[in-house]
Amino acid sequence: MTSTTDGLFPAETEPAARHAFEIGFSPDESRVRPIRHLTADRLRRWHLADLADDAALIVSELVSNAIRYGNGHRITLRVEHRGHELRIEVADGTPGRAVARTAGDEDEGGRGLLLVAALAREWGTSPDGETTWCSLALPAEAPGPPVQRPPR
Repeated sequence: MTSTTDGLFPAETEPAARHAFEIGFSPDESRVRPIRHLTADRLRRWHLADLADDAALIVSELVSNAIRYGNGHRITLRVEHRGHELRIEVADGTPGRAVARTAGDEDEGGRGLLLVAALAREWGTSPDGETTWCSLALPAEAPGPPVQRPPR
């Protein structure tokens, strides 16, 4: 649950992505729901159903923030199953770091990044502030891809 400004791409020593998808779209509120459903569906297909709801909620919050506060013409979502984590990145092309704020009792918004921080193992922004990312730990029993064994 820490916030850092680490770079977007993991060091080369980390394992290659087992599964990944990336989608670019115009900043439009009508995109949030289908992208949330796409994320949950992909995670279920990757046998990560235990993370599907939390990841879909995080994607909703990060994409909504990019639409609401970004001023770019394109948003990109990338979700990767890598090693022992699921990494979610949302880029909006707008410099400036995302900052969690404290919402008042009557505020209708302002809790998205606090929610991300509560659900994710860690979160942060790219050094240029154009991408907000988070990582979720995989359940211990999450299966990896099938292993191909040579014939005996």
